[in-house]
Amino acid sequence: MGLVKTGTHCITGRKVAVKIVNKEKLSESVLQKVEREIAIMKLIEHPNVLHLYDVYENKKYLYLLLEHVSGGELFDYLVRKGRLMAKEARKFFRQIISALDFCHAHNICHRDLKPENLLLDDRNNIKVADFGMASLQVEGSMLETSCGSPHYACPEVIRGEKYDGRKADVWSCGVILYALLVGALPFDDDNLRNLLEKVKKGIFHIPHFVPADCQNLLRAMIEVDPQKRLSLSEIFKHPWVADSSKTELELELPMAQVVQTYIIPSEENIDSDVFRHMTNLGCFKDKEKLVRELLSPRQL
Repeated sequence: MGLVKTGTHCITGRKVAVKIVNKEKLSESVLQKVEREIAIMKLIEHPNVLHLYDVYENKKYLYLLLEHVSGGELFDYLVRKGRLMAKEARKFFRQIISALDFCHAHNICHRDLKPENLLLDDRNNIKVADFGMASLQVEGSMLETSCGSPHYACPEVIRGEKYDGRKADVWSCGVILYALLVGALPFDDDNLRNLLEKVKKGIFHIPHFVPADCQNLLRAMIEVDPQKRLSLSEIFKHPWVADSSKTELELELPMAQVVQTYIIPSEENIDSDVFRHMTNLGCFKDKEKLVRELLSPRQL
């Protein structure tokens, strides 16, 4: 969506990717999706998430200044190399779940994880990108919108059920890990209906060359029942993930942030742009309730 050009940030001197979006050519729903992606990316700062430096706007165009990465998509890397050795696959996987853990700690679910949305920098480090399908999921709520690629979507999403976005992301990560180690997908079919049925059944074959402890991890992540599916905290503790040498990248822990609160005295003091971005995030559907919460002395 949009034209991408390379440029140089005048203040920092950094090379950046400039994504140019023509607002006039977008429907209202697609424009809201872009605004949601911008709002969510502004919330995330992690070494394995593609960084959004700045956003500029005029009547016709949006200009997104993004971190420039030169390694291309993980998908293309896999096509060139085929299946990866366990050590390299673990490095990529750990970086993916590190970024995902940070997102989940901030109530953000990606919902469209796949190798095409995982970029590589010049040092072959993962950068999670494309938050266009992402959503905020507040504690105790469930998501409803079915999204993502059929090959990487979990059974409950395909069945059109309400779902936990965190568990859906874990399933997708399991499929990605399988692809890294096997060089193929656990569920595949030229016929879309057959593919969806395979995903819903969750029956797949793991080749013998995949390490036994990793086979256990894959089956626990690509688990049809979301209640039995591993959580990210359990994945971090899994022997195959925890096994490392000094040469491997350490897991990044979510960065604790101290948030200063400010009591808004009246509805007129609510910033209209901030309010619009909050409603575009998707988890604040009742605008009148959101106004009441913002004016309340207690935290959201």
